[in-house]
Amino acid sequence: MATDRMLSDEQPNTNPVDREIAAICRDNARRYDLLKQLLGEGACKQLGIVPWPEGSKLSVVIPVYNEERWIREVIRRVQATPIPKEIILVDDCSQDGTRQILRDEMEPVENIRVIYHEVNRGKGAALRTGFAHASGDIIIVQDADLEYDPAEYPRLVQPIIEGKADVVFGSRFIGESHRVLYFWHTVANKMLTTLSNLFTNLNLTDMETCYKVFRKEVLAGITLKQDHFGFEPEITAKVAKKKNPSWRIYEIPISYSGRTYEEGKKIGLKDAFKALYCIIRYWIAD
Repeated sequence: MATDRMLSDEQPNTNPVDREIAAICRDNARRYDLLKQLLGEGACKQLGIVPWPEGSKLSVVIPVYNEERWIREVIRRVQATPIPKEIILVDDCSQDGTRQILRDEMEPVENIRVIYHEVNRGKGAALRTGFAHASGDIIIVQDADLEYDPAEYPRLVQPIIEGKADVVFGSRFIGESHRVLYFWHTVANKMLTTLSNLFTNLNLTDMETCYKVFRKEVLAGITLKQDHFGFEPEITAKVAKKKNPSWRIYEIPISYSGRTYEEGKKIGLKDAFKALYCIIRYWIAD
């Protein structure tokens, strides 16, 4: 019986209804039209279901360092998002088995590009490399662990798709679920965000978030310098300083499943002091 079922699964799908459903699932515009009919336009917007512009794509830039435990699942989740995309993986000289996974399993995939740093240069440097190779109309930063959920991409890109925003920050502090972890990390994040807001005159709730989304024109007009976690306050300051016209910035609530240091968390106290320095430094001068 199991063999019969397996053989049956391998046969081409000849049911016209099933073929039509499969065709709708593959076609972004038709899928959106069907969901709008079933749910209504308002509900679609609330769920982050938006029609993706024809011929456009999302560039997902992922800095990677010693993530052999998580990288396969992260890529699986990114690939599962119903958005035309390219995935740019920048390996920052990993010392575990990550590079072998990238070479053997990721390089052969059509929409994945893997770039290797031969020395460890830091998250900011890896992102600069990834941005330089991104060809999408919209670019999003994705960490290579499981703290942030790629299933939230549709909601994050929605303000840009609708023409309301040029930059979107995903906030961990405005209403979504999160794993309960380190109190002092939360305090530090909120203090750094407040200090950043004092200099930028923005009212962000989560400057240090991983999820930052940009129209490609935004990054094309910015020169980034920070090699490590100073990327977060640097990019925030430089986006905020853009005038005539100013970049339109939105925040979207996101879930957050933080990990412990035993699970591979890398950011520490010295990074908080570096962020403080960058907040001041990049508001005073480029």
